[in-house]
Amino acid sequence: MTASPVLRAALLGTAAGGRSTLGLAGPVLTSPLRWPVRLAAVAAVAGELVADKLPGTPSRTIPPSVAVRLAAGAAGGALLARRGAGGPVLPVLAAVAGAAAGTLAGARWRGWAAPRTGPLPAALAEDALVLGLTALACGPRHSAAPGRTRRGRRTMGA
Repeated sequence: MTASPVLRAALLGTAAGGRSTLGLAGPVLTSPLRWPVRLAAVAAVAGELVADKLPGTPSRTIPPSVAVRLAAGAAGGALLARRGAGGPVLPVLAAVAGAAAGTLAGARWRGWAAPRTGPLPAALAEDALVLGLTALACGPRHSAAPGRTRRGRRTMGA
């Protein structure tokens, strides 16, 4: 059984709320794009994973940061929607809602966990969670009915 495009988009949006680059990087890394695009996505994620731990990194809850996270969630939701047969509206809305929730929940988590475990362990736990959410959201594609593509066209030999 596969998760619905709306659920996958919500999961990806939540991950984008934690690390904004994952909104686009997840779908890019699990698509058949060429290696330069994939390399750029990996570099962007790696850069954000490092920058997030630096003491001078601004809060994710300031308006420009929130806007970027919501936009990244929306873009990722739209990319995931293209993999399925349905339209993009519900997945994009779910991804934006997920990004908003992920932004606020991630900030609250760090505020709660950092004094108890230290800033680095709290950040690494958050990294693990958002990377896992991205893997769940962008994992194996929806399967098509036997003899058909995801868009409903007949395949050769069927």
